[in-house]
Amino acid sequence: MADKFRVLFVCARNDVRSVLAEALLRHTDSSHFEAFSAGLEPTEIDARTLEALEHTGIETYGLCSKSIDEFEGQDFDFVITLCDKSSGEGSRIPASGEVIVWNFEDPTTSERHEPFRHALQEIHDRIKMFVTVKTRQ
Repeated sequence: MADKFRVLFVCARNDVRSVLAEALLRHTDSSHFEAFSAGLEPTEIDARTLEALEHTGIETYGLCSKSIDEFEGQDFDFVITLCDKSSGEGSRIPASGEVIVWNFEDPTTSERHEPFRHALQEIHDRIKMFVTVKTRQ
């Protein structure tokens, strides 16, 4: 495969779930995928997001919260939404070959023990499955 798949992860604020997904895909398979993330209403990345990644040994350099508008006019092989709000905003999602809807609980409002590590693990499991399926085609 000469070209890498371009993947955009979209969430409401681009402060936790989409940032985790971007970092995890880069960590899992940067030879086949280019990963990006954006938010509908971006805010600063939650410090606990970076802590969870760093605790697991995943690179956080260069991660920043971005608006979906920054990707206007770009094409993606996959756009993956990570929350109900972003999946309902189809008109704002850049052109893509395939839109995939994943829904993960927001760790900022979760009552789970260690919600950020839990979110990281859930997203990582899904990323690994995604990579396995998409690189075998």
